[in-house]
Amino acid sequence: LVGAQVKGKPNFMTAAWCGIAASTPPAISVAIRPARFTFEGISENNTFSINIPSAGMAEKVDYCGIYSGHKIDKSEIFQVDYGKLNTAPLIQECPVNLECSVIHSLDLGSHVLFIGKIMETYIDADCMTDEKADPDKIDPLIYTTSFMQYQRLGDVVGRAWKIGKKK
Repeated sequence: LVGAQVKGKPNFMTAAWCGIAASTPPAISVAIRPARFTFEGISENNTFSINIPSAGMAEKVDYCGIYSGHKIDKSEIFQVDYGKLNTAPLIQECPVNLECSVIHSLDLGSHVLFIGKIMETYIDADCMTDEKADPDKIDPLIYTTSFMQYQRLGDVVGRAWKIGKKK
């Protein structure tokens, strides 16, 4: 869920095209159509939030993708907090929130790719194991484009940078 302050109110949209863009500085990218209400808020404030919902939030996530903030006030769907940027609304119900400041935007035609420097990361304490974010506890909601459905993460199949090494 991408959050932005639009005309003084928090608004949220569901976005499938989002991912880590860099480690130094920590950055994330999200592609948004210019017609989206959230686009207006990101352009207005040069800030946004990425709020990772748990699987149990699927109905609200889908609602935010179906209905536009141009027609429906989505400011009260969630409990909202603000961090240090003050214009990137954070969803309290989401186990992970990233507060971002726009450092670059790229017009790709149908979408604009916003690159946001991650200014702050918030993770529920209940979703941590040994001081690390635990994906099983976060239980992130995943959207699969080809099947147009929401899913949970699957089983672990091996350790990264280990299973590919020759023995």
